[in-house]
Amino acid sequence: MMIYNYFKRENKISYSLLGVIGEFNEMEKKTRHYGTDVPIFPSEINMLGVIRENEGIHITGLAEKLGVTKGAVSQILMKLQKKGLIEKTEDSRNTSKLVVTLTPKGKKADANHMKFHEKLDSLMDGLLKNATEENKLFLQEFLNGFATQMGSFEEGLIYNE
Repeated sequence: MMIYNYFKRENKISYSLLGVIGEFNEMEKKTRHYGTDVPIFPSEINMLGVIRENEGIHITGLAEKLGVTKGAVSQILMKLQKKGLIEKTEDSRNTSKLVVTLTPKGKKADANHMKFHEKLDSLMDGLLKNATEENKLFLQEFLNGFATQMGSFEEGLIYNE
């Protein structure tokens, strides 16, 4: 059931899009185990992916890649380490830094997370199987434009209180 259907404006594209966004947000909030024995939060599984993509990364590098503070990264890394998903070891080239790597359990969770995205891609491909390349391009450009505009949309709203 779409969250925004109660507005009785299903024919408006904006409400359809808000419904999809709402459903996706609900899905994204869930913790999953990704084939492991521990619950993994979305911020944690995303960090595992960044670690995989940047072998030998340090805490500062993670903070820069994710656009968050080193303190936030350290807190998530502490949780990931307690769950047995990562290891922190001393950098052989700079002993004042720690290198973050995935454990076998962390690699398994990350691989299953990638399978989750493959299933999402497959769902999308199935929905668009009869669409022309022109329609697919339009949809991609529309969604990219929408995402860009949403960054400043709320700033321009004026509410009379």
